[in-house]
Amino acid sequence: MATSASQTLALQRNSWEQNRFMENLMTKIFNFYDEQTLIDVTFKVSNPTALVPAHRLILAAASPYFENLFNGNQGTNPVIEINDIDSDIFERLITFCYTGQVLITVNNLAAMLNAAIVLQLDDARNRIVDYLMTRIDEYTLQGAYTLERETQCEVLKTKIIEYETKNFMEISRSNEFLNFDVEKLQRILVSDNLNITREEDAFDAIQRWYNYDVPARQEQLPLLIACLRLTQFKVDFLMTHIQPLPGCELLALRALSWIREPTARPMTNMRFTEPRGISTTNCGDKTILAVCSELTPKLLRYYKTENKWQEYESIKFDYQCYGTILKYGNLLFIGGYNGATYNIVRCWNIRNKIWYYFQDMVQARNNHCVVELNGKIYAIGGRDGKNVLSSVERYTISVGWKFVNRLIVGRFRAGAVTLNGKIYVMGGSNGNTGLNSVECYNPDSNTWTSCADMTGYFAGIAAHNGHIYVLGNGDGCRPVERYDPHQDTWSQICSLGVGGGNIACVTLDNRLWAIGGKSKSAGKTCVSVFDEEIFCWLESGSLPESAVYNSFVVPESLLSPM
Repeated sequence: MATSASQTLALQRNSWEQNRFMENLMTKIFNFYDEQTLIDVTFKVSNPTALVPAHRLILAAASPYFENLFNGNQGTNPVIEINDIDSDIFERLITFCYTGQVLITVNNLAAMLNAAIVLQLDDARNRIVDYLMTRIDEYTLQGAYTLERETQCEVLKTKIIEYETKNFMEISRSNEFLNFDVEKLQRILVSDNLNITREEDAFDAIQRWYNYDVPARQEQLPLLIACLRLTQFKVDFLMTHIQPLPGCELLALRALSWIREPTARPMTNMRFTEPRGISTTNCGDKTILAVCSELTPKLLRYYKTENKWQEYESIKFDYQCYGTILKYGNLLFIGGYNGATYNIVRCWNIRNKIWYYFQDMVQARNNHCVVELNGKIYAIGGRDGKNVLSSVERYTISVGWKFVNRLIVGRFRAGAVTLNGKIYVMGGSNGNTGLNSVECYNPDSNTWTSCADMTGYFAGIAAHNGHIYVLGNGDGCRPVERYDPHQDTWSQICSLGVGGGNIACVTLDNRLWAIGGKSKSAGKTCVSVFDEEIFCWLESGSLPESAVYNSFVVPESLLSPM
């Protein structure tokens, strides 16, 4: 019987001595098998009849089937008959118990999988399934479907679903697809990794399947439509394509309510509300959406592969000095000024390109900061007429807008960013002079605390890799400083060589981007990227618009096709 000390030593497999011991031991076991030495059991297998010698200890360690067999009534027999597995297949799997290698071909694959399942050789089963999936074109998908039905192998079922998810567009056009049962289709369509470029692709596939046998599939259609990300469709698509389908009216109405009334979302029963994840074959999952100019804002979309910017939409809007934030797939235009200061919040859906209602703030504000933290929206400071505001209000779905603790120093035209679960507000003006002071809000304690002052004044701001970067004002060269929240210290980094004009900062693909300012070389509105390895800013193109108001990183799946 092994002692605890010997068990501890046996677990030290990372040591060189232990590895050498195990290699020598396995080599000896292989030799025993090859030379048929110390054999203590022989299997008599049919079709054709053959005798397969082995060692009980090895087989019992490799499979629960053999362990239970040898512990049973017939387990002590020197010869044991096996009648439901061909002799060649059985011998290959016995060899696997010794070597961990299994000789698979397309021709013996089905028999090997059946036998591995019977003998409870899970590792062999997994390798057979992997072999099948790497040769799916040769074996055929229809053959894989048939084998999965015959064996009821859950591993194979999972692998097939993964394959169907990855190759959905091709499979949805095949004849096999038309005969999928509704449960199988549901398993595919609910996947967050379904490889489609737009949600309409999944809808088109459902329509093709449904039209193949309308009378028999009419009751099943709502089950499949419910698997779609309905909130990603445009409103007119929901009304003209989804709502008229039998049994789908309520699904369409819920999606319409979700899109049009963000404040009513907690009461709206939606199965899926977010876009699907992006698969590895479509990894360009996020891009930049720049808001240019304040009156009649123009949205510019960044295309990574071409490294170019193109107009996405021009919005009819007659306010200015508002705060903007991306929330629920919408751009929220919060507060603002148009002859007077307002507390209205306008909500523009990025994908559907339509305005919707959102609850008004308590306080009218312009030139204020807007940030999101832990799913809550904060409107901070600003101005109402000649009054500089220190008030802060927070929006939650359950309560709406409600005041929280005030700023230490009232300010407008400041910058704000979230980092490490806190809000940092910096710079701006108090009405008499520019500010370089910084405040930090802790939502857990509902308190503001003072931080170390900046050296310069705020123009653009972003949180990036655990620090806060602030781009200052300048004509031809903008100073850049970085804040370390753990040390409460600021340090100067490489200046950004662009001229005047508004500038916005975002983080995309783990790189810090500065969007705006005039390029010295071309005189165009510049896009710059900070290279942390060489510690300098590099120009990365230009914008077709000059006045950059704000920028957001958005999922590409959120944007409607151009």
